[in-house]
Amino acid sequence: MKIFKIIGWTILSCALVFMAGAFTIYPERYINCCFKGFALWAECVAPSLFPFMVITLIFIKTGIAEKAALPLKKVTGFFGLPPAAAVCFIMSIFSGYPAGSRAVAEFYDSGAVNERDCKKLSALCSTSGPLFIIGSVGVKMLDDKSAGWKILLAHLTSVLVIALILCLISRKGKKREYRRSAQDKNVLYNSFYGSVISVCVAGGFIAFFCVAGQIAHDFNILLPLEKLLGLFLDEAAASAVCSGLIEATSGCRALSATGAKLTLPLAGFLITFGGLSILLQQLCYLVKAKINPLKFIAVKFVQGLGCFAILLLFQ
Repeated sequence: MKIFKIIGWTILSCALVFMAGAFTIYPERYINCCFKGFALWAECVAPSLFPFMVITLIFIKTGIAEKAALPLKKVTGFFGLPPAAAVCFIMSIFSGYPAGSRAVAEFYDSGAVNERDCKKLSALCSTSGPLFIIGSVGVKMLDDKSAGWKILLAHLTSVLVIALILCLISRKGKKREYRRSAQDKNVLYNSFYGSVISVCVAGGFIAFFCVAGQIAHDFNILLPLEKLLGLFLDEAAASAVCSGLIEATSGCRALSATGAKLTLPLAGFLITFGGLSILLQQLCYLVKAKINPLKFIAVKFVQGLGCFAILLLFQ
């Protein structure tokens, strides 16, 4: 295992040095790309994420979320989930990435859920939000509100069904009592502060990976994957999907400009899988609960395929 860690860190170091070199040699290109990433965040992500992030944290820190979860204890218990699961899932739906993972981490810190619970919740509470899918992707990118609704329903169905199947498979285990968490003494400040930091961090991720995606495209790093996808898609769509695997928002925007037949299913896949940027944002919160990154990414990939299949079937 140690040799794999050394190889992994070596590859990461080389990639970062290469990226820094490209940025230094072509600053005029990649500074502009970084700016576009922040503009994309300001236009499409921050307005849909920040308000719900504040609401989510206030619910959790005041203890309202835990109280609201009590009537659903039997339902969540059937799937081997903690009482907070249903409320956490609803918060994830309305807030979008990475608020669901942030909520899971908050419940873990409070003692309302344990590590085993987090493994299940990480797959369940990993959704994009309606304002982003319907407003940003449907209305702004695809110029079709109904398309946004289709993606949203397919996205939520895929995430929920696959997560619950995994929960049923692994629901056997010792039952435990859940302790009530202590109420935060400065709810308003901590909720706003935490939300601002989280949203700003999301902007940083988007800008950074927009640059990384552009560098990967310029230096043909993803060319083998583009060629493989080119067997099924046209060149523009294949390039957009590869871009989305790095940064989903920019990938969806690029897809919307192609007019490809499979734009809707491919956008659904990118949003549900999340791309490298969104996956890492979520893992920033989930690693403290000892979530296995590779298993989490594998589950997200399967959920992405599920969303693609649903949209392909009903397109």
